[in-house]
Parts: sequence; C-alpha cells; structure tokens
Amino acid sequence: MSTPITPELDPSQAFGGLFDLSGRAAFVPGGSGGLGEAICWGLAALGASVVVGDMDARKAEALAEELRARGHRSGFVVFDARNVSDIERAVAGVYDQLGRCDLLVNCVGIHREQKLPDITEELFDQVLAVNLKAGVFLAQAVARRQIEHGSGGKHVHLLSVRAQLGLRGKGYSSYVASKGGLAMIVKQHASELAPHGINVNGVAPTFVHTEMIRHVVDDAAFQRDVIARIPLGRIADPKDVVGAVQFFCCRAADFVTGQVLYVDGGLTACQ
Repeated sequence: MSTPITPELDPSQAFGGLFDLSGRAAFVPGGSGGLGEAICWGLAALGASVVVGDMDARKAEALAEELRARGHRSGFVVFDARNVSDIERAVAGVYDQLGRCDLLVNCVGIHREQKLPDITEELFDQVLAVNLKAGVFLAQAVARRQIEHGSGGKHVHLLSVRAQLGLRGKGYSSYVASKGGLAMIVKQHASELAPHGINVNGVAPTFVHTEMIRHVVDDAAFQRDVIARIPLGRIADPKDVVGAVQFFCCRAADFVTGQVLYVDGGLTACQ
C-alpha cells in the first residue's frame, strides 16, 4: 500500500485561524481616504496593529486616535507618496512605531480626467507618479526590510477594473495606464519576492461608494449606465473591497500570489 500524501490535520484546529491577524503589523498608505479608512478598520477588526499613512496629518492622526479609542493598536505617519525619500522615511516610521511590518496595503491613488486631445504631460505624469511609481517604491521600502528580517509578509495593491477595461466617453488615459501598469507590478513583484516568503496581490474594484466617485454620483445618467452594466446591479460598498483585502492579508491566502481579484459585481465577466 502506498504512503498517504494528504497531510494529517485536526479539523477542529486547522481552519480556525485562517482569518486571524493577531500580532501582525500593517502599514496602510493612503489609509485616511474613503477606501483606505475602511481597510484600516477591517485589518484592525481581525487583530492587526495599523499604521495609517497619509499626506494629510490631521486626517491620519484622527483616524489613528479613533482606532486606539476602540481598543486597537494604531499609529500614523505623514508623507508625500510622490517623493521616494519621503516614502523611505514613512516606512522607517512604521518600524519605529511597531517594530515590524508584516502587511503593506497600498491605497494611494488619485483620479484626474482629461480626454486624449486635451491631456497634458503634467497631468499624465502626476497620475503615474501617485498611482504607479509610489506603489513600486512603497513595495521596495517595505520589502527590503522584510527580506532583511527574514519575516516574509503580504503586499496588497488597490487597483481598478480599469487595469484591463477602457471606458467609453471618458478621458482615462493616465488612469488606465497607471492601474494597468500596477497590475503587472503585482505579477513582477510576486515573482521576485516569492523566495523571501512575501506574497503580492491586487484588489481591483469597479466604482465604490467613496468621495472618489463623486463625478459618477453627480451624473445621474452616467450612474444609471454604470449600474446597468454591472450584473449584480449596484455600485460597490467599501466593505466589499475590505473583505478581499482581508483575505489576501490572512493565512487563508498563503498560497496565493501574483493575482488580481476583480471586485466588480461581474463587470469584467461580461465585458
């Protein structure tokens, strides 16, 4: 008889901790924005300590204080995501506060719209600097320390369905270029960092109810068209995105890397 190859496990013990982040330290750059704030709360709810990173000191500090008031360990760092030395300083600040960084959840991002005949070099460079370049150098600063400490870790980047879909009638050249590039960075970093036990994945929502989609909400006809194209028939709620991020950060996703999860109500399934 051949030797069984299926690992032995105790069903009563093996699955209970798959979604537990107790003892884990998370850095959430862009953490005081609409989605970023929800993600900070979602990680803290599973037991993670969270450092909120943002350009707005008042908002970052207020969120960190609110998290602490609810019994969570939290801090904040203020930095400019367009500046590589500032990114390095911010990540050093995470280690100063928590002593480690197991989880990077990159929520940094902006949206600027200009149609192709009108797009300027200044706007294009601005969007790519925040949405793409910052993601690379945030990952670099965190990964260097994770490799040095030999602790492994998880990186999650917030993308968009626009990483693989254009949008008729809108000036999205800079936005789709930045998000499509970041989707490939997920794959490249996953390939490079796997030997160090670092998983890299992306979460790509369609429109989510945050201030970033004010231009959608204020255009009733466009909003109706958006909802009509989503099979589940609604715009996403922040918690829809939080659940996907929690999954990638937890042990449940230890064998998942280089993937982009489209949280889009079925949009990319039929377009």
